[in-house]
Amino acid sequence: MQITSWNVNSLKVRLPQVQTFLEKFQPDLLCLQETKLPDDRFPTDHLRERGYAALYHGQSAYNGVAMLSRAPLADPECGFADGEAEPQARLCAATCASVRVVNVYVPNGQALDSDKYAFKLRWLAALREYLRDALARWPRLVVLGDFNIAPGDGDVFDAAAWGEDILCSPAERAALTALEDLGFVDAYRALNPDGREFTWWDYRAASFRRNRGLRIDLILVSTALWPQVRQVLVHREERGAERPSDHAPVSLFLESTP
Repeated sequence: MQITSWNVNSLKVRLPQVQTFLEKFQPDLLCLQETKLPDDRFPTDHLRERGYAALYHGQSAYNGVAMLSRAPLADPECGFADGEAEPQARLCAATCASVRVVNVYVPNGQALDSDKYAFKLRWLAALREYLRDALARWPRLVVLGDFNIAPGDGDVFDAAAWGEDILCSPAERAALTALEDLGFVDAYRALNPDGREFTWWDYRAASFRRNRGLRIDLILVSTALWPQVRQVLVHREERGAERPSDHAPVSLFLESTP
């Protein structure tokens, strides 16, 4: 079973790349972030032609998440189950082939002295409560997406230069650790203790060519599901395509579910 996460930075712009990716790799489930499309403009027909049903939760020009699946999606949810005081299209979830998948687009935070940073920390705290309940209902759980947090210094091209700025601040990393402490494993890092692969590169300053990136697109796997994990693959070549997203897709490969 292949489950892939990809921040496409506008599905309208990146739809041809997404269609090509589906045809080439045929993931069982493709989770998208930053679709930037209202629900009435989601390209369901284009995706259905390629054998994928869609769950989507969007808004115009900003945010937006979606799940494209070859199998039926059960128990779909969009947004936090108990509602949100500051609603944004940043979370959707469903069960696919006995695995519960939660797809998130965590707020960027902008800057440490920004109201958006405070919102990011509130959102992560709400996510922790949501996942606590989800784990109780679905022990076989995957949480993936653009977390906008580099978990450790090994996930930053130059940790000394970046320091404790946004995406690497102690409070953000502590919030991520609090999620993992519920009972999750960072799949890439567990399989690659010394790995130096990144998933995001700024469009500026030839960052991709110089490999000045961060690993902020994460796949967290519950301890109950962890024995089925076989591989995590960063599709770096997609970042080098024509008109790319600034993120590369990341795939999780699981042993077939019963």
